[in-house]
Amino acid sequence: MSDFRTSIGLVAIGRNEGERLKRCLRSVPAHIPLVYVDSASTDDSVAFARARQALVVELDMAIPFSAARARNEGLGALLARHPQIEFVQFVDGDCELEADWLDTAAKFLKSRPPVGAVCGRRRERYPDASIYNRMCDEEWNTPVGRADACGGDAMLRVHAFQQVGGYDPAMIAGEEPELCQRLRGADWQIWRLDAPMTVHDADMHAFRQYWNRAIRSGFGYAQVFHKTKAGDGDILYRREVISALFWTFGVAMVALLLAAIFGALGLLISPAIWWLQWLRLGRRHGFAKGGHMLTGKVAEAAGILRYWSVRIRGRSQGAIFYK
Repeated sequence: MSDFRTSIGLVAIGRNEGERLKRCLRSVPAHIPLVYVDSASTDDSVAFARARQALVVELDMAIPFSAARARNEGLGALLARHPQIEFVQFVDGDCELEADWLDTAAKFLKSRPPVGAVCGRRRERYPDASIYNRMCDEEWNTPVGRADACGGDAMLRVHAFQQVGGYDPAMIAGEEPELCQRLRGADWQIWRLDAPMTVHDADMHAFRQYWNRAIRSGFGYAQVFHKTKAGDGDILYRREVISALFWTFGVAMVALLLAAIFGALGLLISPAIWWLQWLRLGRRHGFAKGGHMLTGKVAEAAGILRYWSVRIRGRSQGAIFYK
């Protein structure tokens, strides 16, 4: 590491990550101030983090969990003990830091005062272990250069983070693009570097996990869409919300309308539209991935409905876990 070491702190968040968390915390250089935020783990996560000399924050179970809330509380604890920190690296507990990333990111932020957040390449540890892991690896491979948003693993300038009020703790998914929108609105830049950053272990091997993750995505799409729709900036996730609703309720309504006009034959329109879309996606992405992308729209629509159900009833939604 360079002389940036006194400027960097790290916040890791997790819940029952087991060996993944151990790998994560072992990848943090010993001289980097480290906070681990735990969301009611029942394994030995807390004990291991303390053994690694991490400052541990155990979230209050009376308040709904979210990654956004965990990161906010983690940074608060970090700055209370190390107020000199200029840059904070956030990392999920199922990720391992690449060896040179902290130095690379800090140098970039030091040399570019307008940049508020920087991320690199997050890759999957076992991309060939399942189609779900492979889809995650492709999802992480975002374009290099100036960007609209970063993911959960990123280094942020503390001043910029504080200026815009940090993460919205009510967001259970999509909290990073929503934060980055506020950063960009305050004239901060977001960059994605062509540099290895973290190794992620999705550990997804079952359709149920994929389904629950898509439900979480749908909930997050609706939540962020609703918040940004009422703001002055760009409306986020409009396309994703419309797509999920169209490929479920929209297609079904078209089929019902045609059935009312042409009889039972009209009901065949819905599966025909789905079949044609599967063929289109299959030619572009492969038929297995195309099928998952299409069925994922149903789960996303379920997540969108869950968001509105929770909102209408005036309740709070905690994190939706897929592991």
